Amino acid sequence: MRLRYFLFLSVIALAIPHLSAQHKNKAYLDYIDKYSALAVKHQKVYGIPASITLAQGLLESGAGRSELARKSNNHFGIKCHSDWKGKRVYHDDDRKDDCFRKYDSPEDSFEDHARFLKRARYASLFELKVTDYRGWAKGLKRCGYATDRSYANKLIQTIELYELYKYDRQNFKPIRAQDLPPVIVANPHPVYRSWGLLYIEARDGDTFESIAQEFGFSAKKLAKYNEIPKDYPLEAGDIVYLEKKKKKAEKGYEYCIVRSGDSMHSIAQRYGIRLKNLYKMNKLPDDYYPSVGDTLRLR
Repeated sequence: MRLRYFLFLSVIALAIPHLSAQHKNKAYLDYIDKYSALAVKHQKVYGIPASITLAQGLLESGAGRSELARKSNNHFGIKCHSDWKGKRVYHDDDRKDDCFRKYDSPEDSFEDHARFLKRARYASLFELKVTDYRGWAKGLKRCGYATDRSYANKLIQTIELYELYKYDRQNFKPIRAQDLPPVIVANPHPVYRSWGLLYIEARDGDTFESIAQEFGFSAKKLAKYNEIPKDYPLEAGDIVYLEKKKKKAEKGYEYCIVRSGDSMHSIAQRYGIRLKNLYKMNKLPDDYYPSVGDTLRLR
């Protein structure tokens, strides 16, 4: 399965701004508002991250505006396959008149999507934490959900831009500095320097609030340095800069090749450069997804 051409036009029409932009696409926000509760419900029942369900729905259906979604309530581009006994609709895709599933309602599409991912083919995904949206995104591509080489990148970028990871965390509440215990310095984070910048590597359980408290920053300033909301869920090994990133990469690092699982933010973090400058240097539109194999200028 892959992002289909007749859906692609719908997706392109819904331009997605990058993380540093002030405004997010209203069609995407409306879709998230409409279906987030359903995605959370399916996470509880089936163990599929709500962020993944929402991101796949957004991309596969063009936020519910693709022809397949509007006329057939198919939000995930699922084809008929030999075991499908329900209604059918035909569109040109990999082949002429490919068979796609038709549903009575979007809710039925979401339900079938969850059951579809419970097949043995995707069993390895359920060994991951439900909060590991990056692992799930890469796993979906690896297990063959999509033939698009950049499918994982698109899911990750959408999740990070629209902060869909919040829906993966039950009873999510941002941690406040006053709720944290006094700083324990017995095992402080080692501070490293790379690209001329001071940084640490996040550990399990770290938040921007806890790191900021340890180093005497405000969480807001620390999050701003790293161009991410202060309630962004850090994972072990994530780079957290302790000062403002640079406008361009160090000499000797002129370009990079986009890898599977990259988002524009992760590339900017990897080379210690500001996200807006990465877009500007490459003259990229707001709706650009980092496609595997693309070459990006770093300075």
